[in-house]
Parts: sequence; C-alpha cells; structure tokens
Amino acid sequence: MTLKHKTLQYYKQQVQDRLDAFRDMVAELTEGAANDAKGSAGDKHETALSMMHLEQEKLNHKIAEFLEQQAVLERINPDNPSRKIVLGSLVVANGIHLFVSAALPKITIDGKSIIALSPQSPLGSVMLGKEVGETFEVNGAKYMIQEIF
Repeated sequence: MTLKHKTLQYYKQQVQDRLDAFRDMVAELTEGAANDAKGSAGDKHETALSMMHLEQEKLNHKIAEFLEQQAVLERINPDNPSRKIVLGSLVVANGIHLFVSAALPKITIDGKSIIALSPQSPLGSVMLGKEVGETFEVNGAKYMIQEIF
C-alpha cells in the first residue's frame, strides 16, 4: 500500500471515529434529557434542558463539519495520477509532506509527518495546478515542489 493510500485510509478512519464519538455524545444527551424530563419540573429543569439542547446544537455543528470532511475524503481517488496538484495530491514541498484534502490534524505514517490542508487554505489554493519543479511563495515562505503522488 502506498503512502498516499495509507494517508487517505488513516484520515478516513480518523474522521469516522470522531463522527461516531460525537454521535454517541448526542445520543447520551438525548437519553439524559428524556430521563430528566420524567422526574423533574420547574425552573431548574427548564434550565438543565435548555443547556442540554445548546450542547446538542454544538455537537450537531461538529458532526456537520466532520461530514463535510468525510465527503471531501470520499471524493479522493488515490489511484488517480496527476502531474499537477489537485484535490487528493500528496505533495512534497521543501521536504514537507502535504495532503491536499481537508484541514485535518498532522499525522505520522511510515516515519513521515503529513499535514492535511484544504484546497481553500492559503497554501492549498496557491499550490493547486502546480507541477514538480515549480516554486511559489506563501506568507513570505518560498516553496519548491519536489514530488507529487
């Protein structure tokens, strides 16, 4: 399995794990609200219920973010070769491995640190369409594309 395949697989699993965790939290809050509603009345009950609903909204917002990231990752075909940088490219620039996908945490695979960045990010948007050997500058830092996978 190539580094690009491993990277994509790892990020897909990471996003799925987070989705599962947030969905579990929403389910727990929903269950807690249902149980609380059975035995409580009055202002304290209303305040607690309101707080639970706010927490649920926050969690649902996070779930929506992870669903967007998951959708981006699902669009990537790791077997699609491209000489130019596109969504799904694993790029080596200045010795740094960059995965053009969604903004996700830095990971290490096979001893290589990989930074996932969105094509809409400042670095991602400038890199799109570039080829091996091309140089570009972002925020005063100069980059040279060494490899594209």
